Amino acid sequence: MTEGEKKPIKIVETVLRDAHQSLFATRMSTEEMLPIIEKMDQVGYHAVECWGGATFDTALRFLKEDPWDRLRKLRAGFKHTKLQMLLRGQNLLGYSHYADDVVDYFCRKSVANGIDTIRIMDCLNDVRNLKTAMKATQAEGGRAIVALVYTLGDAYTLDYWCEVAKRIEDMGADELGVKDMAGLLTPYRTEELVRALKQTVKIPIAVHTHYTAGMGAMTYMKAVEAGCDSIDCAISPLALGTSQPATEVMAETLRGTPYDPGFNQALLGEIAEYFSGIREKAIKSGLLSTKVMGVNVKTLQYQVPGGMLSNLVAQLKEAGQEDKYMEVLEEIPRVRKDFGEPPLVTPSSQIVGTQAVFNVITGERYKMTTKEAKRLLQGEFGQTVKKPDSEVKKRIVGDLPCITCRPADLIEPQLAEFEQKCARWKQQDEDVLTYAMFPAVAEEYFAYREAQQTKIDQTVADLKNFAYPV
Repeated sequence: MTEGEKKPIKIVETVLRDAHQSLFATRMSTEEMLPIIEKMDQVGYHAVECWGGATFDTALRFLKEDPWDRLRKLRAGFKHTKLQMLLRGQNLLGYSHYADDVVDYFCRKSVANGIDTIRIMDCLNDVRNLKTAMKATQAEGGRAIVALVYTLGDAYTLDYWCEVAKRIEDMGADELGVKDMAGLLTPYRTEELVRALKQTVKIPIAVHTHYTAGMGAMTYMKAVEAGCDSIDCAISPLALGTSQPATEVMAETLRGTPYDPGFNQALLGEIAEYFSGIREKAIKSGLLSTKVMGVNVKTLQYQVPGGMLSNLVAQLKEAGQEDKYMEVLEEIPRVRKDFGEPPLVTPSSQIVGTQAVFNVITGERYKMTTKEAKRLLQGEFGQTVKKPDSEVKKRIVGDLPCITCRPADLIEPQLAEFEQKCARWKQQDEDVLTYAMFPAVAEEYFAYREAQQTKIDQTVADLKNFAYPV
């Protein structure tokens, strides 16, 4: 950057998606979001990340909400701000790979319902799993950020990241993302990485990190100085801990510099005051645990992302095994190494995390395994950067054949089948995609929705038939 040249950093606000996913298991409801979006729309955010990730599942399963209805309501409220979502490539928002026809339809419907930008990632950084979602997003007029899922390990060298980044650019991505879901990027490593990526690709670079290890804000400073184009932040009441660095802090830090985003601190203060109430409510209910609110530099050892931490706490609490928290954290990197050192992000994080829980609770490693662990080791999610441990693989997979091609090439078109199975419940086109993501959860939600509609219809009928006494 030449002297006097300005390059205001673009800030993506994550409070409506990743922040509450990382801190309290994605339990913020649409009703809690809507009152503040008019003020959020005035800030000048590059985008608001508000959909995708775990929001789809939790809206249906725990909040009894239609995620598509949430998206449409947010789109109606945000008049001037772009809306962004997180998508897991060929997994979409589920936990298995889908056929290309389902991936294409989901991305198109997401854009049609109000999403401007889809950030697409793959849990193994297997570029083959990213292309269909990227092309479908662009075909519908959306912008595709294709992300590197950042992690640590012998195989994850600077040359590795640059090689994958170049493949992403050559594939036609609008923007390159660096998704550091566990807060593993240290400030100077970030500077080195961003500078190398800037020399490798010409497309914009978006950097995403978490505050888990306590370095998030410093990491962003070095990313900005190295030339990245945008950073992800969360308004302060739902920032820090396993969430992102605080929006107000980053904006004020950069005030008066060439990177100044020009945000109004008074307006940000009003937004922060609103989300303070959400935070207090989550603390009182027990949803927001102190375990995810502090700094844990050991995350560099465990490599556990924020959303995984908050769900791990909930999982152990439900099983009455909260005292095993540290044991499970220590087991996670061992399982990860056995499984070929995949980055820990959905669904690989759930697969590795659940296996670590089983290993600790049963007292014997791999005595109990999941079908998802078997599928990961068979190659159903793509290729890991390293080969899995041969003995562990033999114990879990046995002599079953493994996949070496793009996994989705083996999946026949599925959309027609989902349409048929969902016909009983279908009230909108998007219901088919909801069913495709989580069939059992979707049917439970559809039954609930039908019952609520019946109640409303009966209430309306009763009111119409009501007669005042003479």
